Amino acid sequence: MSKNKNKTARDGLNASATHLLHRALQLALDFHAEAAGPAAITQRQFTVLAAAGAVDGTTQNDLVRATGIDRSTLADLVARMIAKGLLERERSATDARANNVRLSPSGRAALDVGAAAAARADERLLALLAPKKREALLKTLAILAGAADAPTEAKPAKAAKPAKKKKTKVKKPRDVGA
Repeated sequence: MSKNKNKTARDGLNASATHLLHRALQLALDFHAEAAGPAAITQRQFTVLAAAGAVDGTTQNDLVRATGIDRSTLADLVARMIAKGLLERERSATDARANNVRLSPSGRAALDVGAAAAARADERLLALLAPKKREALLKTLAILAGAADAPTEAKPAKAAKPAKKKKTKVKKPRDVGA
């Protein structure tokens, strides 16, 4: 007897949320690569261009926060995108330690092309789900992404106080013979 294609056993790696998210990411990246084509920007480059395009002259630190890409990887990615002519970088006028990053004209054109590819990849990915589950997935992913953006110093939820034990009166036996 064959298993239903839509039912997946929830054991081993299929019981691991992190593994399943990783596999879903791999699928999404494959869809993006197919939609964009071999000569286009990668999904990660698209993410950086979109974040840089949202705020003209954003800092690399802001790009780290907006994209979720770690600082050293982002610095390398930005350097390669500058070399390709997609981004321009200059020292911040307000903070000598910071670099401001902005889209070049070529970067703006790549962002426009990349946005269409990203939309096709998103449509293809979401089409794998029933229409009613698509919005639920997006809401769930937004919650998880929001948790990633939360400050690490955030206080953990307060633990419930243990219930107080009721004191029970212990009746002393009466001294009957007195």
